[in-house]
Amino acid sequence: MRGPTMILVRSILFGGLFFPWSTLCSIFVPISLIFPRKFMQTIVKVWGIGVRFLLKWVVGLSWRAEGLDNIPPGPCVIASKHQSAWDTMVFHVLLPDPVYVVKKELTRIPFWGWGFYKAGCVVVDRKAGAKALKHLVIGVQEALARGSQVVIFPEGTRTAPDQKVDYHPGIAAIYRDANVPVVPVALDSGLFWGRMAALKYPGEITIRFMEPIQPGGDRREFLGLLQGRVEGESAKLMAEKRARYPWLPAPRPAVENG
Repeated sequence: MRGPTMILVRSILFGGLFFPWSTLCSIFVPISLIFPRKFMQTIVKVWGIGVRFLLKWVVGLSWRAEGLDNIPPGPCVIASKHQSAWDTMVFHVLLPDPVYVVKKELTRIPFWGWGFYKAGCVVVDRKAGAKALKHLVIGVQEALARGSQVVIFPEGTRTAPDQKVDYHPGIAAIYRDANVPVVPVALDSGLFWGRMAALKYPGEITIRFMEPIQPGGDRREFLGLLQGRVEGESAKLMAEKRARYPWLPAPRPAVENG
């Protein structure tokens, strides 16, 4: 049941169900505008639970979360590897009140764009230069003051499993000014649901929450420590999964983007 033909059939079936499900959930976004923010958060969580169901029973793809005890009980920053669209839904399933840092372009998505604002996401206009960094820090501080867990992808966008990019300096500015723990997160989702990839592969995604980096350190040292932990653990996870699931795509030569 895991040959190329079955993987293709399952992927097509998943797409045929995923998009209608996402559209159905988006209908409730305009309604959320007249309700408290929690209502929008619930919509996204229900959407994520539905996607999890489809992945498990259509694709044969499950996931496991490790190190949940490393998440502080209060406000914190979650700094995660970003390989897949899967990453955008999992934190709403795992965390009580996640708030994402998102690029402004995503707010142009019909209906869901309104939802980003309603959910309290920190929207960043990357074309705004220094103003964008200032807006990012202020937005994160406001979200933390509400008691939320701020989720940021330091790479800035989804990257292929074997692609290496420098982390954006925004996460270092947040670390300097927010004065909360930063939790590094490794994952291997891109092996199973890749960026711009039509095929979805069966298996088990692992998302690993590591020991928090406490505030107060040097931000340059912090950035190196964060990137080293996230990239190192993600590489270990991917190596384990490629050995376990021979039907996964073969590794590509590492590509580094500065």
